[in-house]
Amino acid sequence: MSHIPVTDPATDTRAEQRHEAPRAAIRRTALAGMIGTTIEWYDFYIYGLAAALVFGTEFFPDFSPAAGTLAAFGTFAVGFVARPLGGVIFGHFGDRVGRKNALMLTLFLMGAATVVVGLLPGYQTIGIWAPVLLVTLRFLQGFAVGGEWGGAVTMVVESSPRDRRGFYGSLPQMGVPLGLVLSATAFAAVSTLPDDDLLAWGWRIPFLLSIVLIAVGMFLRSRITETQTFAQVKADGQERKMPVVEAFRHHWKAIALTVGMYVSAGVPFYIVSVFVLSYGSSHLDLSRSVLLTGMLVAAVAEALTVPCFGALSDRWGRRPVFLAAAGFAALLAFPFFWLLGTGQTGLTWLALLLALAVAHAGMYAPTAAMYAELFPADVRYTGTSIGYQLGGVVAGFVPLVAGALVGGADGASWPIATIWVGAALAGLVCALVVRESRGCDLRPDQTTSLTTTSRTTTSSMTAAASSGDGRPDRR
Repeated sequence: MSHIPVTDPATDTRAEQRHEAPRAAIRRTALAGMIGTTIEWYDFYIYGLAAALVFGTEFFPDFSPAAGTLAAFGTFAVGFVARPLGGVIFGHFGDRVGRKNALMLTLFLMGAATVVVGLLPGYQTIGIWAPVLLVTLRFLQGFAVGGEWGGAVTMVVESSPRDRRGFYGSLPQMGVPLGLVLSATAFAAVSTLPDDDLLAWGWRIPFLLSIVLIAVGMFLRSRITETQTFAQVKADGQERKMPVVEAFRHHWKAIALTVGMYVSAGVPFYIVSVFVLSYGSSHLDLSRSVLLTGMLVAAVAEALTVPCFGALSDRWGRRPVFLAAAGFAALLAFPFFWLLGTGQTGLTWLALLLALAVAHAGMYAPTAAMYAELFPADVRYTGTSIGYQLGGVVAGFVPLVAGALVGGADGASWPIATIWVGAALAGLVCALVVRESRGCDLRPDQTTSLTTTSRTTTSSMTAAASSGDGRPDRR
């Protein structure tokens, strides 16, 4: 029987408090995480919007309109293939050298790739090299964003008070809707240009603006400090030689569960934020401006609801919040497309609002703290990144698959709605399997002793740290 250390509650409380950063430092780290992820996802999403609206014509002109759009979505999916590799490489760097340095590098690499896309000549100028270079730059974008989320969330959650991890951890999650707001705003502005101007030069402006955002993000991240949790890992010599091997060998179940939970949120999200832009304009005769404006409104609302759901996960637990949102997402799939099919602007916006600000926000917000709490300190950056990004591979191919299925079904939406339901149900199953992680101890001396002696996941720590009524110990 494995030994689980027993500590004096008062001593344990004082010890953990030493691992919590001062409140000003917590807020600064959370702000830097939120702004950094906002910039990274802005860069990532403007590519998706351009793929839906422009790239088929600009980089694949020899294709039919439908095939060109499909090819553009293929380049969009390439970024998701690169994300797990980025998670492994930057996770290795972050778990061995430091979370902060890895995050500085991801932000710079993402910004550089995005700006170069904005300068890239089209097919008419350099021929086949245009799509080749486009795919290469998309791969670099995916590689960079693969290391972003796990690092930002790890830094914020490790710095947060035990009873506020859900709220603070959800702040970097706000980067997704805020990045969508910025990208949708930028493309809504350039979409007012005549089509010839939009295709000639207008689409490049959102990409080139990234250079300003990256400068702001680099400045903010330069002012944050490394977490005390990682500092203790370094001081105790607990760094793993190969964090990815350790994560898969001893925490494969946690990785599998995080993949499933991400898929349930990511698949509907990319259907709504990427595929619907093309589907709505080509099959439902909805205008670009209606779809982009609705996306903007829904993303603003989600930026407000994400921290609310994060705070609820501190009060009710990660699992109850996630389960409720995943169930709602499964029920919403078919009505979402029915609402779009009415062609009415108000109902279209309602569909987008429910999908992003309620279903996606409710699943996405609590996973930041939950993922970090499932892995020990010595592989936390790597474990969270791999689970999140492997799920991203599945979700990232949905626009490509959706385009093919809709074409084969004469524009019918039921194949896409069915995929949506399946993804939500997969998340429900994973959330039922995973144990509640709220309130577990993230310190390296605690997590390492549990994982190296009993080789259990951090879920076991939650059970050990819970009181008799099943609620986490708040000592």
